Amino acid sequence: MIKTITIVSLSAGTLGEDFVRHELDLGLQRLRDLGLQVKFAAHALAGRAYLAAHPEARAADLLEAFRDEETDMILCAIGGDDTYRLLPCLFGREELKSALHPKIFLGFSDTTVNHLMLHKLGLPTFYGQSFLADVCELGPDMLPYTRGYFEELIRTGTIRQVTPSPVWYDGRTDFSPEAAGTEMPAHPNEGFLLLQGPARFGGPILGGCIDTLFDLFDGTRYADSPAVCRRYGLFPSLEDWRGRLLLLESSEEQPTPDKYRRMLTALKETGVFGVVNGLLIGKPMDERYQAEYHAILQEVVDDPGLPILANLNVGHATPRCILPFGLPARVDADAQTITFAPA
Repeated sequence: MIKTITIVSLSAGTLGEDFVRHELDLGLQRLRDLGLQVKFAAHALAGRAYLAAHPEARAADLLEAFRDEETDMILCAIGGDDTYRLLPCLFGREELKSALHPKIFLGFSDTTVNHLMLHKLGLPTFYGQSFLADVCELGPDMLPYTRGYFEELIRTGTIRQVTPSPVWYDGRTDFSPEAAGTEMPAHPNEGFLLLQGPARFGGPILGGCIDTLFDLFDGTRYADSPAVCRRYGLFPSLEDWRGRLLLLESSEEQPTPDKYRRMLTALKETGVFGVVNGLLIGKPMDERYQAEYHAILQEVVDDPGLPILANLNVGHATPRCILPFGLPARVDADAQTITFAPA
């Protein structure tokens, strides 16, 4: 049972801006209503400009959260685009390794980088939700599918099984105080879609936002990103990937099919598709380019025997489940289940 959550801003400092104060207050009350004690890391509310200029402050918050004996769970405020800049502060002198204590870590999007950092050190993590995107949802409550997995995690410390959401929602565009209490339009969901390969496969899950993974190899967004990530060995070795399931979900930037192809091709060039046991693909936000992405996946992977399961509500598509990284997973596309073995 989780008792104390520490909220960290490891990428964008949005949580500290006045324009999200109504969301922060709403999310904080929901966590307290669940019986949780909530802490904010020292710089979590410092704002976007300060945290953009001070990656060392973001890194210090993560180290302190892991050192804090009261903290049971570290919850990321939101994603961003430059979390790789924390690497020298966390691995230069093995700072993260020396601070690490077993805790639940939950986040998504550019937090993919933090998941890979913690994977390097052997800590299982949880991917798929964040404080601002999920707990602070402006509707009358957290979205039911999202809330179910969040409550399971804080109640049991793990996730036992993921099934499809019966609906998906248009991405929220109005986050003003006036939008509080409004619901997003809902649409029937298709369930998990097996694009190719056998219906049953398994292995521990690892991966995250494909846009972030692409930035590990491509310097278009930040010129030094590939060199920094290589220096600290952020992308796992092929031997480490062997037997795993690769999770890929796309960002709110809704990459064009051409960019999606380039991102997949960059991953293919690492050799990862040749050693994993299967791919898990998140639903694109608003289902934009979904058919194109699915066709490109099968074309670029170019291995009909490799299972590809798509249309998972995780990451940037609402609502969101939570996927454990590091636990053995068994996928059954016929039964529409992903089941996780106990730790």
